[in-house]
Amino acid sequence: MSFQLLEKSQIQPIAEQRVVLEGVSWQQYESLLATLGDEFPGLRLSYLEGTLEIMTTSAEHEELKTIIAMLMETYFQVTRTRFHGIGAATFRKVAKQRGLEPDECYCLAQKKEFPDIAIEVVLSSGSVDKLEIYRGLEVPEVWFWQNGRFAIYHLRSHGYELVNQSELLPDLDLALLSSYVRPAEQFDAVMEYRTALQTSQTDG
Repeated sequence: MSFQLLEKSQIQPIAEQRVVLEGVSWQQYESLLATLGDEFPGLRLSYLEGTLEIMTTSAEHEELKTIIAMLMETYFQVTRTRFHGIGAATFRKVAKQRGLEPDECYCLAQKKEFPDIAIEVVLSSGSVDKLEIYRGLEVPEVWFWQNGRFAIYHLRSHGYELVNQSELLPDLDLALLSSYVRPAEQFDAVMEYRTALQTSQTDG
């Protein structure tokens, strides 16, 4: 199988775009990671057992993931929860034939090989089952931000289960966090969230 790489001028960052390739070997996936990662850092590559999805991210997507990361780190700081942020690093397992880049991800307590929490911003539907990729990587929790709310999936022995509250961060008020995901007001939203957290700690 041969690939023709896109020129930078062909990739328009205005809206999310997806390309799905079938029959991609692990070696080809790693080669594309190395090539596209250097030339197009805004791309997301999701690989599942021979299927590769390449996605460009929009400005809206990047602003949402940025404000969510800022709010998460505010929560960690105010509550003194030890964490290690890894951003959108690539995680992959050749034995499981899986790989992807979360929008944001965190290890709790200390840095680990794979994150404890991965966060995905969903503005359009994809062709690759990301939960199945995360299952192979054994990521304990995956959070999807879609349509103005979080959906949290916790890994069980049989696969992921949709839960109402993070089991890794049981004291986190998900509704409160969600109310400050306001990408157009990043600074104000983060400062107001910090104040709300500090107030709740004082009242508690």
